[in-house]
Amino acid sequence: MLQNLLDYLQNLQPETAIVPLTYLALAVSYLLVIPVIVLTYMKFRWYSVSSFERAFMYFLVFLFFPGLLLLSPFVNLRPRRRQIEV
Repeated sequence: MLQNLLDYLQNLQPETAIVPLTYLALAVSYLLVIPVIVLTYMKFRWYSVSSFERAFMYFLVFLFFPGLLLLSPFVNLRPRRRQIEV
């Protein structure tokens, strides 16, 4: 069984690998790359956005929700520490 699989993989044409690699690249970008960009954008702009831009942020969260859900255990969204002058 394993030998048959190895023989099959060795006989594949290089053009055959384009489709799985394309799906893999799209999946990685949808689940990891773009959500990191969205989180970075939201971190820098969260406290100074207009209403249209906030609606755009909510749209991005809705669109890339699976990737944001995957990254959520590693993200710290607590507010910045206030500076108290003495």
